[in-house]
Amino acid sequence: MVRTDEDAVAAEDDALYVLTAVLLTPAKFPSVLGDDYPEACAALGLPPLADGYGLVLGQDGSGARWTVVIDDVSLVAVAIASWDCGMEHELSPDERTVVTALPGWPLAVAVAAPGVPAPHDPAPEADDRPPLSPPDTNAWGPAQRRLGADEIALHWARWREQVDDSGFATAADGTGTADDSEELEGSQDLAGLADLADLAGQAGQAGQAREPEAVVGDGAGGEVRGEGSAGEPARGSTPGAGAGQGLSSVRRVLAEARAYVDTPPPLGRIRSSFAAGDARTLRVDGPGWSLVARTDDIAFVLLDDEPGEVLPVGRGPELPGLLKALDELAVRPG
Repeated sequence: MVRTDEDAVAAEDDALYVLTAVLLTPAKFPSVLGDDYPEACAALGLPPLADGYGLVLGQDGSGARWTVVIDDVSLVAVAIASWDCGMEHELSPDERTVVTALPGWPLAVAVAAPGVPAPHDPAPEADDRPPLSPPDTNAWGPAQRRLGADEIALHWARWREQVDDSGFATAADGTGTADDSEELEGSQDLAGLADLADLAGQAGQAGQAREPEAVVGDGAGGEVRGEGSAGEPARGSTPGAGAGQGLSSVRRVLAEARAYVDTPPPLGRIRSSFAAGDARTLRVDGPGWSLVARTDDIAFVLLDDEPGEVLPVGRGPELPGLLKALDELAVRPG
């Protein structure tokens, strides 16, 4: 069969220049898309398959944005691990693994393919479905709240050092009540709240992708930076709500988290990942709230109705048992 110049041009237009890739599995998915795995899948119009998906983000020869969904999760996982180690790795999915190709990108990507037009949504004649676009993170809301929790989990030590454990009130010192658990005691010291307001406009970026080649990209770090340089959290903020409101909100969040122990939530609402020593980092999400904790330490709560603020939750005698129970229910990376 003779290959004409027109065939070559068409093949070039159909080629995908891979920029980055992310996992969409019960244990690891872009938090910006939802509070749990089924919700994140629904944002892309995908059924929540038990094994999950790999999302390959790139441009075609005309520069149009495409998200290729594949069912070979291990292929994407290996590529991301290689990129995270600074190694080049060709990500070229077999056509048999492709589930669908969606117009647009669900996450912001900081790079573009060289030698092709600037990234843009495909024309309607190429695909008449509404193109995917990153969630709006210009104002505080669920997407920013979840990304704030990602930031705390990623840079736990930087956030933990802001909290003075001596500031946690206790019933024994007369600043709490006999029926206040240690979790509520932690929320009473609002002076240690950290401001996440500067996440606006910086969240949801599938960043750290290097300059791409035709089939070479980089992993999606999605790092969100706070007020300080190099991702350092902001310090010394003034809370936007009174102590009573913060205490009530923390009480509600912890009650809902405890309810998960009796009635397990949708997959991905509770996730567990490695931490220092024998500890685990827990991410627990619910309607309007996110909780980040280390199983050997305290917890932090973020709320949709407390813009830009982080509420530290003291450890005490009861929190360890709650975290242990949640960790036993959590989805873990394979």
